[in-house]
Amino acid sequence: MKPVTQPIHTKPLAGWRVLVPRGGPWGDGVAANLRKQGAVPVIAPLINFAPADDQAALEKSLADLAEGRFEWLTVTSATTVDVLYAYRAKIPATTKIAAVGETTAAALIAVGYNVTLVPDEDNSAAGMAEQILALETEPREILTLRSEIAKPVLTRMLKAAGHKVRSVVAYRTVGVPVTDRIAEDVRSGRINAILITSGSVATQVYEQFPHVPDSTVIAAIGPRTAKDARKAGLGVDVIAQTQTVDALIEAVGRFPLPHAADEFAP
Repeated sequence: MKPVTQPIHTKPLAGWRVLVPRGGPWGDGVAANLRKQGAVPVIAPLINFAPADDQAALEKSLADLAEGRFEWLTVTSATTVDVLYAYRAKIPATTKIAAVGETTAAALIAVGYNVTLVPDEDNSAAGMAEQILALETEPREILTLRSEIAKPVLTRMLKAAGHKVRSVVAYRTVGVPVTDRIAEDVRSGRINAILITSGSVATQVYEQFPHVPDSTVIAAIGPRTAKDARKAGLGVDVIAQTQTVDALIEAVGRFPLPHAADEFAP
């Protein structure tokens, strides 16, 4: 582990260059937060979504959603929010939205959706299911949008409790190759920290950056993401205390600026 010290700057990330692994409204929001802390954000989307194989099922479900057919919509990733935004999905006020964690909730809010529920402690599909079940004792119509590779934990738990669940694949996750310049900046240490916000991001970091300097801080947004990152082959230097972007940036700010970047101009 790298040594942790208290920041000596008024802005704890002054002089840092931090890789933000997703673009869109979410990436712009993270970049703005980093700038407030004195950092230079480097937005380099590592993942994107590809259309689901069954587009007809997705489009029908979004149409039914707009018509108020569902009492709950569950959203388990910021990428699902990207899909909703791309389709300009209409979600009526009568439909409650459950987000798996603060990052996903922030992504929903950033594009204009209201969030009813975020798990208090367990930011997982199981944790979200447990809180919905605690609130809803009568059968409800629920739409779960998921990635192609997601395990059906949420759907199973809700169905077992008697709810009517429509589980629809919203997207396939695909890697986005970074530019040669970004790859070289990571290899050389000019990028001082990399934010790991999901298991898919972790996989792309491992595959696209085979030589990450030891001085580069690898920061995971929560324990589950840290576990996924280690499973993908990454070392994790710091884990945010809560699963929020603010906590993730704060965690990075506890480190001294890596010396590897001193030879470069900001």
